[in-house]
Amino acid sequence: MRNISLFFRSVVKSLTLLFFLAITANSVSAQSAAEGVTLFKQKCTACHALNAKVVGPALKGVTDRRSEEWLIKWIRNSQAMIASGDPEAVKIFNEYKPAVMTPFPELTEENVKSILAYIKEGDKPAPAAPGDVAAQGAGASSNGISDFALWGLVAVIVIAFLIIVVLNRVVKTLERMMLKKQGVLVEEVELVEKDRLAGLKKLAKNKKFIFFVIILVVIFMSTASWMGMWNTGVHTGYQPVQPIKFSHQLHAGINKIDCQYCHTGAYKSKNASIPSLNVCMNCHNYVTAAEKNGGQLSPEIAKIYRALDYNPDTKQYGNNQKPIEWVRIHNLPDFAYFNHSQHVNVAGVKCQKCHGPIQTMEEVYQASPLTMKWCINCHKETEVNHKGNAYYNKLIAAHDQLKKGEKVTPAVLGGLECGKCHY
Repeated sequence: MRNISLFFRSVVKSLTLLFFLAITANSVSAQSAAEGVTLFKQKCTACHALNAKVVGPALKGVTDRRSEEWLIKWIRNSQAMIASGDPEAVKIFNEYKPAVMTPFPELTEENVKSILAYIKEGDKPAPAAPGDVAAQGAGASSNGISDFALWGLVAVIVIAFLIIVVLNRVVKTLERMMLKKQGVLVEEVELVEKDRLAGLKKLAKNKKFIFFVIILVVIFMSTASWMGMWNTGVHTGYQPVQPIKFSHQLHAGINKIDCQYCHTGAYKSKNASIPSLNVCMNCHNYVTAAEKNGGQLSPEIAKIYRALDYNPDTKQYGNNQKPIEWVRIHNLPDFAYFNHSQHVNVAGVKCQKCHGPIQTMEEVYQASPLTMKWCINCHKETEVNHKGNAYYNKLIAAHDQLKKGEKVTPAVLGGLECGKCHY
C-alpha cells in the first residue's frame, strides 16, 4: 500500500512539473507578441489596421509578402529606402503618395520583430459568451492552451491527491487491524483516543474557559458590527456596467491621451465633466478599431455613431440624436463640497491621487474610499507647492497689505468665486 501511495505522489509531481513547463513555454512564446500589440497601438494604429485599409494598407499577411530584414528597414526608415531606389519601397511610395510613412528610428530590431510577431499572430478571439455553446465546445483559451487539456490536467492532479489521501487512510486502517490482530498497542491507541474525548468534555464544563470563549465571540461580533457600520456608504471597488465599454487603459495608458483632453472641466470647474460625443468623434471619425473585428466597425464605436445618428459612409449626421446614459461611479454625499479645479489647477494634484491607477483600468472602478478620514489624511500629508502659484501669490500680497494697514476685501481672497456660495 505504501508503494502505491508513493507511486501516485511521484505521478502528481510529474504532472505538476509538466503543467508549469507548459505554462512557462506558452508565456515565453507570447511575450514578443504581447510587447508587439502595445507598440502597434502606440505607433501604427493611426494609419494601419490588421484587416482593413485605413490611411495605409491592411497589414495582415505582410510577413508573408516581405522578408523580415526588409520590413525592419522599412519600418525604421522608409524614406531612406525610397531615396536609395529600392524597387519595392518606390512601388509602395508611388501607390500611396503623397502620404509618406513616418520613420521610427527609436524602435530597435527587437521592437520591430515584436510588432511583426503580433501582426503575424493577430488578435486572439474574445472569450465565448456564457450561452455560446459552440464557442465553448471549441475549448480555445486566451493563452493558446486548450481549455479541455488545461482543466483535464487540473482534474487529474486533484483526483491524484484525493487518491493519495484515501490510500493513506486505508494504510493506517490496515496497520491498526494488523496490530489489533496481533494484540500490540491497540489498547493503548484506543485509550489515548478516549482520553482525548474525556479531555474535551472536561474542557466544555470549565466555566473559566467558557467565559473566555464568550468574551472572544463578543469581541469578534462587536468588531464585525463596528466595521460594518463604519463602512456603510463606502463604495470602494464599485464598478457598474456602462453603456459603452470605454477602456481607460487603451486611451490614457497605451495611447497616453491626457485626462483633461476629455475631462476639460477638471482644470477650470468644480466638476470634471463628462466629455460630449463630439470629443470622441475628434478621433473616431478615423479610428474605427476595425482591425479587431475582421474589418468591421467596432461594436462599441458603433454605439457612439448610433447615439449621434452618424453615417460613417456618408460622414453625415442625422436628426435623431440622443445622449449616452453613463453611470456615475465617484459620488460624494450632498453635504460634501469638492472642487476639481482647486485641486488640479491650484494644488497640482494628479488624477491618480483620488481615482487610482486610472491608466491601467480596462473598466473604471472606485479605487479610493473617498471618506472624510481619507481626505483629511491626504490634507495632512500632501505638501503645498506654493512656488510660482498665482493663488498663493495673491494670498501673500493680501497679507502684505494687511501688515501695511491697507484695505483688503473678500474679493481679493477669492470671495467672488461661484463655488464659495453655490454647489
